[in-house]
Formats: sequence, C-alpha cells, structure tokens
Amino acid sequence: MKNEHLSQYVAKNLRACQLKQLSILEEIDRICEKHNLTYWLDGGSILGAVRHGGFIPWDDDIDLGMPLEDLKKFMEIAQSELPEGLFLQTPQSDPSSKEPIIKIRDLNSMYIEMGDNFSADYQKGLFVDIFPFIDYPSVPKTWVKKITKEISKSYSILNSQHYYSMRSFAEFFYFGAKYWALKAIWGVLCMIYKKDTYLSNILINNGYGIMHRKDSVYPISEIGFEGKMFKAPHNPDAYLKDLYRNYMDIPPKEKQKIHAIYINPELIK
Repeated sequence: MKNEHLSQYVAKNLRACQLKQLSILEEIDRICEKHNLTYWLDGGSILGAVRHGGFIPWDDDIDLGMPLEDLKKFMEIAQSELPEGLFLQTPQSDPSSKEPIIKIRDLNSMYIEMGDNFSADYQKGLFVDIFPFIDYPSVPKTWVKKITKEISKSYSILNSQHYYSMRSFAEFFYFGAKYWALKAIWGVLCMIYKKDTYLSNILINNGYGIMHRKDSVYPISEIGFEGKMFKAPHNPDAYLKDLYRNYMDIPPKEKQKIHAIYINPELIK
C-alpha cells in the first residue's frame, strides 16, 4: 500500500536533491575543463535543458554521456580531484555495488531507489550518472535493438542477486551462453561494418537499442541548465528524437513520477 506521507516527504526534498546534484555536475564540469575531457548532458538531463531550461520538474537525477576513452582518464584522476564528500563509485572502488554505471556520489545524503539493497553496504548518496559511449557499426537499427536489448537483459540477470535453486542454476547457463554468443556476434559486426557514423552507450547499458549519429553529438556545444552553461550534443533536437521521438510533449500527470522512494539530501547538517 502506498504511503502518502513518504511520497510527500520525497516530493518536499526533491528540489534540495536537484540542487545538490547540480553542485556535483559543476565539479565534473570543472575537472573535464581542466583536463580537456569531453562530456555532454544525456537522457532526461538534455531533455530538461531543452524543454524546461533545467531539471524536468519531477526528475531526480542527472545523466551524462562521455566517450569511453575519456571516461577511463576521468576515473584515473577524479577521486584525487573531487572535493571532500564526493565519491567516485565504480565496481572497483565500491565492490558491494554491482551496477555498471559510473556514479559520482555525495556521501552526506541518502537516495534510495527501487532495487536498492540495504543488506549491502555500498554507498547510497545522491549521484550523477556518467555513461560510457562507444562507436557502433553501421548496421540496421533493428539489429542493434535486438542485440543490445538481449545483452542488457542477460547482463542484468547474471549480475542480480541469486538464491540457490534449479531455476537460478538454469538461468546462469542460459543467459550466460546468450550473453557471450551475442557479444561474439557484435564483435563480428564491428569487424565487418564501418564504425564512423554512429555511437551510443555501451551494450550492457543500452536496453532500448538507441543509436546516435556522431554529427548530432560532435562538435560538442553548450546549453543552459539551471542558469549555468554545460556541455551538450551538437544537435540536441536530433539527439532527443533518437531518445524520445516527440520529446516536447509533456507526459500526463500520472507519469510524472519521481524515481526515488526515499531522499534525504543532507544526513548531517
């Protein structure tokens, strides 16, 4: 049964959550500028910038895209460059976290979303997501959708919490075989087809099979977000049509949902 008091509490804390995430974004932008690294607003963040001039009013996260090679460099330098209280969360820096997405977490906050596990001691503060982008082969989009959807699904199942049973035993082998078979097929496609036209998120994060033309991303531009300028795709309109099609349409009220089920923007004042 839905707890209306909790829903109101989350909504009350949403703006403070957004402002803290904005401060994290400013630090990421500073580091990228200093070290000549490329990033851009992605997903709901670029949508919010275009449609609302900042956060989507009910959104509670920030999404960034970054070329994989730049992200590797960012991960090497970020933790020493980030101010105290911010944490570069990766499967290596926080082994209890199984999520493949790179996050910059604020340690003096709490953000709980569906699927979080309180028995695991990974960091659960407010965050900004950074998605690694790679070149894609110029194959039909229907192929991309099929392959990335199944790779993403298989990876998610293989890395979810399992309990010993015949079903989990069978799933391990079935989805493991599917994952590696599709990875092999993708590798062959990358060898046969040119990779000079498209790019997108790494396969395990691309469950919807999105592809962007490189000329819609590069050269990187800037866009206003919450009264400040941040990096953006070169052609936000084309980029957003890839993601959402009719992106200027406001969804009905029942779909304007906050992702988090609990937000505490400041644990210790």
